[in-house]
Amino acid sequence: MFRIWAKIIKNGKTIKQFTYENEEKLTWSHFLSYLFDICRELDVPTPVLLKTHILNFGKFNHVRFLPRDFVEEVDFDYLLLENLVL
Repeated sequence: MFRIWAKIIKNGKTIKQFTYENEEKLTWSHFLSYLFDICRELDVPTPVLLKTHILNFGKFNHVRFLPRDFVEEVDFDYLLLENLVL
């Protein structure tokens, strides 16, 4: 089981947050589907997922998606995903 805490940050404040939980083991090959589910729940567009995003999440237990990572225009500073280690 794993949890990912997703937060939308604007002007240094959290404007939306969501905790994604899954009973399976965290697998990097399914990270994009986790990201789809999180973005759907937060009602934001899905950012472009690069290898560096996955590596940062794996190494530092968090990753930031900046507005330049989205194809569509967004009105927040960044989307932060944090791995809640159990």
